[in-house]
Amino acid sequence: MPSDLGAQLRAWRDRLAPSDVGVPEVGRRRAPGLRREEVAQRAGVSADYLVRLEQGRATHPSAQVVEALAGALVLGAEDRGRLYRLAGLAVPPPARMGREVTDSVRRLVQRLGDVPVSVVDASWQTLLQNRAADAVFGCLDGAVGRERNRAWRTFVPVSTGGPEGPGRLVEETQEAVERDSVGDLRAALLRLPDDPDLASLVADLRATSPRFAELWETVPARERGARRKTFDHPVVGRMTVDCDVMTVHGSDVQIVVFSAEPGTADAEALGKAVALGLQEQALRDD
Repeated sequence: MPSDLGAQLRAWRDRLAPSDVGVPEVGRRRAPGLRREEVAQRAGVSADYLVRLEQGRATHPSAQVVEALAGALVLGAEDRGRLYRLAGLAVPPPARMGREVTDSVRRLVQRLGDVPVSVVDASWQTLLQNRAADAVFGCLDGAVGRERNRAWRTFVPVSTGGPEGPGRLVEETQEAVERDSVGDLRAALLRLPDDPDLASLVADLRATSPRFAELWETVPARERGARRKTFDHPVVGRMTVDCDVMTVHGSDVQIVVFSAEPGTADAEALGKAVALGLQEQALRDD
């Protein structure tokens, strides 16, 4: 009787068309998907062993075989992890963070309009932000490298670290954000120990910022969540907004949304800050 592992392997094999993996379609196929022999050849295992896996007569493949099957079946990160767990193995961490910004995420950011939204990866690198976020926190058009990294800009002075927006964090919020960024980067590094960009950022921050180096020794790993942040704006004054963080399923991409309760003074101040920033952007564009 097929095991859960065997049934899942068969389901993944059935959903792949030969054209999906460059396998020539020779002769008439009695069943959808790839043949066992084709998957076995792609994975570098014997067809007999794949038969035994699918029929439940072999249930404990090695990590090497599992990784080869994941590649042969063109599994994404989520399904790859499921295959490891079905085989009774620990899921190895990916070598690099998943940082693709999908079209659906881009549409969501655009639809939010006058709500400041940033899209960042596990290293706090800004991948995308809308014009409302540009208006309040500083436009990143033309910014490259560390200038686009929120963690870097939190710890490194603007004179050496890149642009700063008109809305500046008050001291209490600044300290909280510093701790959040250190804890979150530590958690990300534990999850992605082989990611070169993440390791490089942490090493550079420890070498450049005494404050970061100090907190790195004391702040435990913890993923950041929602937080209220207070800003001092040079025109509209002080405002407190909600900062909510939503992780895109199956990736290391996060959508960071800044909002305030409708009808409050904070919502009015945030709206004015966005409007003023957009006006300044329009004047610069002209």
